[in-house]
Parts: sequence; C-alpha cells; structure tokens
Amino acid sequence: MRFVWRWLKRGVAAVLLLILLLLAPVGYVEVACRGDAIADEYPSIITATEWQRAESRTLLTYPEWHIVHAYDDYARVIRDGDPHDFGYFRAIQGFWTSLCPLTRQAARMGGVTGETKATVYTIGVSFTAEMLAKAAYEETLGRVATWSRGNARAPLDDLSAQQAEKYARFLQQTPWYKWDFAADAEALRTSAGPGVRDWERRAALGLEYKSKAAYAGVIAGAVEGVGADQLRLRSVVVGLDADALSGIEGITVVGAVPEGVVIETGRYRVFTRIAEHLAAAGADFVEIAGNDQILFTALSASSTTIGGIHAFPRQGYGDYRHLILVPVSDLADRLRNLDRLSLEHVHDY
Repeated sequence: MRFVWRWLKRGVAAVLLLILLLLAPVGYVEVACRGDAIADEYPSIITATEWQRAESRTLLTYPEWHIVHAYDDYARVIRDGDPHDFGYFRAIQGFWTSLCPLTRQAARMGGVTGETKATVYTIGVSFTAEMLAKAAYEETLGRVATWSRGNARAPLDDLSAQQAEKYARFLQQTPWYKWDFAADAEALRTSAGPGVRDWERRAALGLEYKSKAAYAGVIAGAVEGVGADQLRLRSVVVGLDADALSGIEGITVVGAVPEGVVIETGRYRVFTRIAEHLAAAGADFVEIAGNDQILFTALSASSTTIGGIHAFPRQGYGDYRHLILVPVSDLADRLRNLDRLSLEHVHDY
C-alpha cells in the first residue's frame, strides 16, 4: 500500500510540474511583456459597432496563424524527411517569443481584452502540449520505426505527408475543427502496407486523428452554442470608383462616404488576396474595420528585421518570416513595393 501511495504522489507531482511548465510562458508574457497602455483615440469612419473590431486584434491574430504556419512547416519537413526532423521546440519557442513583442505593441493600440488574452493563452498552451507530446513520441518510438524501415519511405510516410499538406492549406481559411480527421484515419487503415513503419504510422497517427476528431466535435458544438466569428469585414478605399470595385471578385460595394468607398469582403486568406488585387489595381486603403493600423507578414531570404517588429526563420523553407505593422493608409503602397520581401498574410482583426 505504501508503494502504491508513494508512486501516486509522484504521479500527481509530475502532473503538477507539467502544468506549471505549460503555464510558465503565460506567466512570463504577463510579467515581462507589458507595454505602456495608450487608449486608441482614432475617430473611425466605419461607426457601426457590428463592423468595428479592436485594433490590437490585428496583432493578436498572429499567434493563431503561427500555429497554422507551424503545421505548414511540419508538412514541408516531412514531405521529404521524417517527423523527428521537425523542430518541435523551435515551433513552441516561435509562438511565445513572437507573442511578447506583439503584446507590448498591443498595449499601445488600446490594449488586449481579457477574452482575447484567454483565447491566445489557451491555444498557446494547447499547442505547446501537442508539440511536446509529438516530440516525445517521434524522437523515441517514431524514430525507432524509421530505423526499422531503412532509407526507403513507407507508403504511409508519403500519405501522412500529403495529409499534412492538405490540412495546412485547409487551415488558411477554415477552422481546424471542421477538418475530417476520421477520413484521414480511415485512409491510413486502407492504405497501410505490411511493413513495421506502416503499422506504426497507422497506430500512432490513427490514434492522434481519432482523438482530434472527438475533440473537434466538442469544439464545434461549443462554437455553435456561442456563435462563430464574423466572416466578413468592411473597409474604406480610394483610388477606384464604385463600378471598378464592384467588378472585382469577392468585393461588395456598400456605399460612399466623404473619405472614400465602403466595401465588404471576406476575411483571412481571402482578404489577403483581395488586398493584393486592390494594391495592384492602384487602390489605397483608408480604414479597415474601423482601424488605422494593420499587421502583415512577409517572407525574405534575410534574417534582418525589415522595418518590422519581429523576425524568425521558417522550418523547411530556408527563409525568414517578418511581422510588420503599418498604417492602414500605407498598406497598399507597401504591398506594391515589397522589394526583397514576398507577402505572406495580411492580418485583419
């Protein structure tokens, strides 16, 4: 009985230690990443509250996109390599080290709401736990399974790489919980070869996919209960008239104001493509979602921060991501003159 009690206490202590380790980055950001709070006093042109969004959210949408990018990096690495070649700890570090300067800057843009903080910290801790779990498995049993396979890739190595690539693309426009994880698990089952590596991939990834499918169902139900995020946003633009704007796919002209033309568009990756199109056509933004500053990310071969607030390397690509904050009125001009950069994503709110 004493033996059982002793190991039970050790187990509880280990769980508590793990929880503390997972929450440590949250504590660091809260303590060390505070900025000087400045109220946002910009007089919005778009005054309807349903079309206004907190300006600091352009910065605090990046952490969620960091996770999307991490899945893309992972897919790129395992396209030709193995899961243990991916830097799981680098992915975790990238999330929290980028959040620190973003949080400081957000304080100067009206601050971060408690709801937004809770969301960012929750996804950050969940992402950290997932990456640690995958690292623990892929660096041990997963690596052993690759040794048994030899240099030639197994059928499920290629299939899982294809699944990872499709999932990464899916996340660029659609919430993760809408992905059909059960279909991926079934594809592993029906495509597995007789080798040890395929048996191991089918078992390990099948368990991961089934767990995510169950969790996704819970999240989908919760989102349905509280309502999904608004999928449209409004902007004020100049440089093109209403007729020209209405002829661009994805744009709905709402009306005119003294400052320009009010348009309505989709969000996320769709908005990035529309912003590129408008910039190329000679239009300029005056305001987006009631705000006068916006974040975009761009890629380059250089590690030098090019007028941005943070920069770090991508895995599998050999280049660097830059987080750049600009006035909304300068966005289109920056997109027209990226020089050594290539646009990755315009972060709406």
